[in-house]
Amino acid sequence: MERVLGISRKIDRFLWLMAKFGSWCALLLVLIVTYDVTTRYLGVPKLFGLTSTKLQESEYWLHSFLIVLVVGYAYTKQSHVRIDLIRENLSDRTKYIIEVTGILMALIPYSFLGAWLSWPYVVRSYTSGEISKSQTGLTDLWILKSGLIILFILIGLAGVSQLIKSIVGLAGRLPDDLKSTTIRGGN
Repeated sequence: MERVLGISRKIDRFLWLMAKFGSWCALLLVLIVTYDVTTRYLGVPKLFGLTSTKLQESEYWLHSFLIVLVVGYAYTKQSHVRIDLIRENLSDRTKYIIEVTGILMALIPYSFLGAWLSWPYVVRSYTSGEISKSQTGLTDLWILKSGLIILFILIGLAGVSQLIKSIVGLAGRLPDDLKSTTIRGGN
């Protein structure tokens, strides 16, 4: 069981690393919004050939990647919606069964299907050289659209990690420190 939990821990570390990259997107987002507002309303000239359109588009790119990179980690920390009113009165065993069933029947198939259906969308954007609809906007929109594939992969990995922990929990071998991020309300 410890070897299987080791896989879950490695996945969780990878998701944590992706979330750290996502947190840098948040910092960059704040800096770009500040720069955009300063240059627009205080008359400060924009540097490096930047336009307001490029800045605003980069803002939603960063916001998108912030969400994409953090969502898998958030799932492993129980930061998703649950119906706790019903769930709180269930036994741990029942919670593990619900978790395993939900992951196997919904989360993993949804993640696989989402990544699979997003692939042609990203490829089409790349091969066509899709750019912003604005003449002064950003190019290479396939980078932004590839966030869909990354999102589904990270959610799928989080599901695999939670599935491993839930199965180990069903066997009664899950360490107490992992229970809070597997079947309880988080930590």
